[in-house]
Amino acid sequence: MSNKGDELIFVPLGGVGEIGMNAGLYGFGPPKARKWIMVDLGMGFASEEHLPGVDLMYPDLSFAEEHRKDILGILITHGHEDHIGAIGEMWPKLKVPIYATRFTKNLIEARRLGEPGAPKVDMREVPADGRLELGPFSIEYVPVAHSIPEANALAIRTPLGMVLHTGDWKLDDTPVAGNSTSEETFTRLGEEGVLALVCDSTNVTREGRSPSESEVAEHLAELIRNSPHRVVVTTFASNVARMRAVCLAAQACGRDVVAVGRAMDRVIDVARECGYLDGLPEIRGAEAYGYLPREKVVALLTGSQGEARAALARVSRDEHPEIALAAGDRVIFSSRAIPGNERAVGAIINDLIEAGIEVITDRTELVHVSGHPRRDEMAAMYRWTKPRIAVPVHGEALHLAEHATFARKQGVDKVMKARNGTLIRLAPGEPEIVTKVKSGRVYKDGNVLVDANDRAIPERRKLAFTGIVSVAVALDRNGEIKGEPSIDLMGLPSYGRKGEVIIDVVGDAVERTLNGLSRVKRRDSEAVENAVDRAIRSAVNEVWGKKPACHVMVVEV
Repeated sequence: MSNKGDELIFVPLGGVGEIGMNAGLYGFGPPKARKWIMVDLGMGFASEEHLPGVDLMYPDLSFAEEHRKDILGILITHGHEDHIGAIGEMWPKLKVPIYATRFTKNLIEARRLGEPGAPKVDMREVPADGRLELGPFSIEYVPVAHSIPEANALAIRTPLGMVLHTGDWKLDDTPVAGNSTSEETFTRLGEEGVLALVCDSTNVTREGRSPSESEVAEHLAELIRNSPHRVVVTTFASNVARMRAVCLAAQACGRDVVAVGRAMDRVIDVARECGYLDGLPEIRGAEAYGYLPREKVVALLTGSQGEARAALARVSRDEHPEIALAAGDRVIFSSRAIPGNERAVGAIINDLIEAGIEVITDRTELVHVSGHPRRDEMAAMYRWTKPRIAVPVHGEALHLAEHATFARKQGVDKVMKARNGTLIRLAPGEPEIVTKVKSGRVYKDGNVLVDANDRAIPERRKLAFTGIVSVAVALDRNGEIKGEPSIDLMGLPSYGRKGEVIIDVVGDAVERTLNGLSRVKRRDSEAVENAVDRAIRSAVNEVWGKKPACHVMVVEV
């Protein structure tokens, strides 16, 4: 039973209005005494052009940190990086128990052990179809099909109603490895009564129904069988179904499977431990590759997203110490580029083709299917669960807007347009956005976390565009110039548009400026620095058309 003043709240902190960094809070109770649970804690991949020097992004957990003592646990829906990848960096800010099914729990642990200095995390295993009680929340793990084993939706029951948080899911009656999505189970939940459906929006713009993993397995088997030489398959390391399909295809035509890449090795160990690779021959390490006949090997490689340090990129540059390809070999991209990674993936494909290697992608063959639902699958979910409220999540603005329109066409009157940081009251009464809480991104910059507003990132963008001029000037206490100024240019062209030597342009500007200042002004270091800075930027802009960043240092001798 709920008490007077109790409210059921949803606050997305990541993954709503973007792809990746999934993290959300559900709260129950009166405003000043709520208990909370968090669902997922994922990371996102940074675009090099937009965020130079930054590889990873995490959700800003400032709001969650404020309520840390009232957070009862973090519930993980499945083991993809955009749902678990922030745990190592961000969990120490919360230090609450994490709940996950066996495969996901073991994957998180294996990932942690591979990261030097990673914290010991309080992990608690939830059985398949398991339930747990956390304060006012009663949570049921509901198996769903996805592109990784043991993906789950969460039926979150409270005294004010049930929220069905789908996580990532699709319909697939023949998933090769992992769960299927049960119509019977979701119909049962719908009959019980679903207050709100918080649902994946990734593929809402695509008509029809996603093909099955078993169909991909059939096509992969054919492509491996009819290849005269080596076959390389690159896919997401976490896609155990795809890995199993490749192993079965290789076994059927007498080939050995070699796995290359740390992420692949980690997932293989966890999948084997959990029984998902039972009945398959041994998957061999990279060291076996060079001893196998060219027509008797299939290599599973990391790097399907164009990662520069992953196995496939190194092979494409002919830099891998153990794996090499030759003209006539076949590389299958059993994946699709995540938005932002297209250029890096395209560069690898071009390098392979230039080397005479055949490249097969999902543009021409059924070698990949998404783990997310298309419109027919989403219509079935709405039909089964009959929610009173729809909350589109897991998508960019286009996906969320299209999902909102789609949900209304399924007969849902109340559709909440959530974004990261919106605090939504789902019950009691009519659902509404109550306020906006702090949200955003945190960047992994080297070994440190920096706020999205940190000046380092925009300064790097500016340096990448205009370069920098560094000048050191020696002056004595009377304002006399001592020696020649030291000038260094980085990122500027050598010559201007009419052939001017730019370092000479800078030198002339510095000399004119210093000679034009009185001795009194030259005794003011800050005034000298500002005057030289302005003169350099103006002079360079005149011959180049850009104003560089300047660093002027006055040394008093």
